[in-house]
Amino acid sequence: QVQVVESGGGLVQAGGSLRLSCASSGRTVSSYTMGWFRQAPGKDREFVAGINWSGGITNYADSVKGRFAITRDNAKNTVYLQMISLKPEDTAVYYCAARGPLRVGVPMTESAYDFWGQGTQVTVSL
Repeated sequence: QVQVVESGGGLVQAGGSLRLSCASSGRTVSSYTMGWFRQAPGKDREFVAGINWSGGITNYADSVKGRFAITRDNAKNTVYLQMISLKPEDTAVYYCAARGPLRVGVPMTESAYDFWGQGTQVTVSL
C-alpha cells in the first residue's frame, strides 16, 4: 500500500508562485509514475502534470504548460509541482496520485492511477 500526502497549498495573488509537495510513505514510490490532478468547484477533476518513475518523462495539461513544472526526488520519496504565473482559474484542490510500479507511460486519466492523497487547496486571488 502507498500513502501520499500533499502540502504547500495556500492563498496567493494572481501572478504569484507556489510549490506543492507530495510525500509518499509505505512502499517506495521510486518505481511509480506520479501525477498531479486538480478539481475546481463545480468541475470534474482534471489532469495537471505527471512524471515517470525516473523523472525522464513528463506530461502536462495544455493549460499549465510553460507555467508549471513537475519534478521528483526519489531519495526523499517526494514529488513537487512548481507553479508560477498563477491565474484565478488555477484555483482548485490539487491532488497527488501514484501509478505503479514500473508501468509504462504518464497517463492523463484518473483511472490509470492507483493511490490518491486527500488534496491541498490552492486559491489564486485577483
